[in-house]
Amino acid sequence: MITTQDKGNGEQHDGSEGNTAKSLTRSLSITSADQSMFEKAQGEKVTLPCTFVLSEEDEGPLDIEWVLIPADNQKKEQIIIMYAVDRIYNHYYAAMTGRMQFTSSDPRSGDGSLDILNLKSADTGTYQCKVKKAPGVQSQKIQLTVLVKPARTKCSVEGSQEIGKDVTLKCASQEGSPLLSYDWRRVSGTQELPATSTLNRNTGELLLKNASQEYSGVYSCVASNRVGADECSIELNVTPPINTAGIIAGAIVGTLLGLSLLAFLVFCCCKKHREKKYEKEVHHDIREDVPPPKSRSSTARSYIGSNRSSLGSMSPSNMEGYTKTPYSQVPSEDFERTSGQNQTFPSSKYGIAHKIGDITVV
Repeated sequence: MITTQDKGNGEQHDGSEGNTAKSLTRSLSITSADQSMFEKAQGEKVTLPCTFVLSEEDEGPLDIEWVLIPADNQKKEQIIIMYAVDRIYNHYYAAMTGRMQFTSSDPRSGDGSLDILNLKSADTGTYQCKVKKAPGVQSQKIQLTVLVKPARTKCSVEGSQEIGKDVTLKCASQEGSPLLSYDWRRVSGTQELPATSTLNRNTGELLLKNASQEYSGVYSCVASNRVGADECSIELNVTPPINTAGIIAGAIVGTLLGLSLLAFLVFCCCKKHREKKYEKEVHHDIREDVPPPKSRSSTARSYIGSNRSSLGSMSPSNMEGYTKTPYSQVPSEDFERTSGQNQTFPSSKYGIAHKIGDITVV
């Protein structure tokens, strides 16, 4: 046993205290820089440090374990990756499969740092590195926050772009982790915001009061947070007031003319339809009280028949009033005709002609 003596007061000390301090100093310890918080953008890579020093007295197997501590204390810790018995086990956490690895290919060298690739917002949480080599055990916690850069930022105009009106330029990012900050600037012209403008950096609204034509130009908005920024632009065109009375009057006149034209077309269609319907009805109209018309041939036959019946009713006694014309001998030369001439037979030479009414009977 080694003893020391204090020259000032003559006290003696047991050397065993020094041995204990030396033993504690040489035990397993984590030597990573004291950085307990990391902020990264989505899609980036992060290295969570966990370097350590072993002691000669640590004779057990080396185990390195990374776990994700849930925000809810009632839930169990989730093992992410482990090094044990000279092997690496990285199949515990399906959400990070293929996106995590030890920084060193041989963690026994004293580097148990963890690389996480292609970060996602769901990776946000508290991570703990545990190094075990019996009898020594050490651990370290690191808070990781994965932020989303602003993206899909859109600019818009609200209000009438007329002289004397109030116009609001709006800017909003559809993606991005809070807290988002918005800043407007003028791209064209003086590149300075109008004197009457009011900017709200939290909502992204730029209010332009009593707008004038000098306010016209291109404006740009930049949305940003701690990990990135995104930009959009819009053109403002301030014009003189529109003659709304003339527009309304023109709209009314145009509407009336359109209605009049439509009414005229409907009237013409209805009139034409009625005329066609009337012609069709007249064409197919059959009167029951009027007998059908007689044909010319039947009328003539009826007329001749009636006259014949009147002739047939004549008896010899009824014909006493009619004188008979005596037959005369027809000369033989009358029957001769020259070549190329038609033979004619005078009716007076071949019979007696009697006239009854309008009909001559031979």
